Amino acid sequence: MIEWGGEQREAYLALALIPGIGAARLNALLDRFDTPNGALSAPFELLRTVPEIFPATTTAIGNADRRAAREALATLDTMGGRLLLPGDPDFPPALTVIPEPPVHLFALGNLELLTRPCVAIVGSRDHSAYGGEVCRNLARAVAEAGLVVVSGMARGLDAVAHAGALEAKGFTIGVLGNGLGVVYPAANRDLYRSVERSGLLLTEFPPGERPRIGSFPRRNRMISGLARVVIVVEAAESSGALQTVACALEQGREVLAVPGQITSPVSAGTNRLIRDGATPLLELDDLLAHFPEVAREAPPVPVGLATGGSGPLEARLVRALWSGPRRADELVELAAAPVEAALDALSALELGGRVRQEPGGLYRLARPQLFG
Repeated sequence: MIEWGGEQREAYLALALIPGIGAARLNALLDRFDTPNGALSAPFELLRTVPEIFPATTTAIGNADRRAAREALATLDTMGGRLLLPGDPDFPPALTVIPEPPVHLFALGNLELLTRPCVAIVGSRDHSAYGGEVCRNLARAVAEAGLVVVSGMARGLDAVAHAGALEAKGFTIGVLGNGLGVVYPAANRDLYRSVERSGLLLTEFPPGERPRIGSFPRRNRMISGLARVVIVVEAAESSGALQTVACALEQGREVLAVPGQITSPVSAGTNRLIRDGATPLLELDDLLAHFPEVAREAPPVPVGLATGGSGPLEARLVRALWSGPRRADELVELAAAPVEAALDALSALELGGRVRQEPGGLYRLARPQLFG
């Protein structure tokens, strides 16, 4: 575990911000010199003896800008954010084992979300009404199941996915292709603030850095890297969402795709993914099959979620039904509520389409309708 103090973390960041340094070269430097300060202060002759360190890199290390690192950390502190380094307790383990792992992360928001199971939802910037409806319903259903929605904070279906999770009072992580404090696209300003307050913003780029060529492919590998499953809602043949799919496949992640009309250009990419072996997403169970812990553990269902905002009793009843259908008397006992109040709440849930009653008096959760 990294236990470096402020000066060493500043030195590490100065090294990490050198263009092209990468995890392999950074680890080689630390293996040889033990600390970031040791690497920064090493003479050129010694740097040249380190495997993976070539003459151009040696020169860049000698010119490393500690002031830029210091300013980035000061800005981050003002925002209330955190610098996460590999080995820190809060650094997501899933990102340490992907190809080209990030050597640092800037985070703003709820770090606890990095410990929860995640689902990436991605899709086209220019989407159909069908794609928007499916994406919103899907994100709400994922959040309701207690899973974290991960996406790229882009215009279009990324924004819809984040918004759907937040509408369900669930959790979402926005992975940025720029630094914290930069809202891109500008139309997502309100969404940015909402994710900052209720979720987590995560990026490799220092605070204030604008997006540039190459930023978004790096962002995409982190979106898929954080997730156990990547879902593509809509994607044209040339959609950037397919870059995230390529990263997911390289990382060994499961890919699900939402089928679309064969005449729709924005479904051409997703339909091709299904033809080539991706699992079609037809109902929520297609996703939850990859999260067996959801069936074993009742997830935290936010008060008022899909219940008309009626209160905690309905939320307790919904939690009790996540493990499977139950009789009314079992639900009354599990909800720890008076019989009349529990039955009234069950009726409200049934009328709201959240719960259905089956033959034999069993109550079951009604799966969200992802396709309208």
